[in-house]
Amino acid sequence: MATMLIINDNIVIDDEYLSFSFARSSGPGGQNVNKVNSQAQLRFELNSCPALNSFVKNRLRNLAGNFLLADGNIYITSQESRSQFQNRQICLDKLSDLITKALTRPKVRKPTRPTTASREKRLEFKKQRSQIKQRRKMTTD
Repeated sequence: MATMLIINDNIVIDDEYLSFSFARSSGPGGQNVNKVNSQAQLRFELNSCPALNSFVKNRLRNLAGNFLLADGNIYITSQESRSQFQNRQICLDKLSDLITKALTRPKVRKPTRPTTASREKRLEFKKQRSQIKQRRKMTTD
């Protein structure tokens, strides 16, 4: 079954970089859970995929977190559904979301300074706290 993953108009990941395996799901399911391999396991070969440029690959490595394996592949599992096909689709959706997040460049943070009014407000609050503490000292002595 061919599995091309279409991310957007420019990026299409061919099925040779995606490999699925299936295992028995854990959890409730009655007798069916012991017979059917419904858990989907997706392995995406990130390093060898030519559809993504190096910037996106680096962002993807940073965003992948626990999905990233030591060999550089991305490993995603799903056992949310009792259907193998649905779990397979959930894995593809998770990978697609991850790649879409990696495609968006993070906003560059511009350092800002506090306004004069906020600085004055902070100093005024500090003076008030100081006066309260000074009054406490006078009454206890």
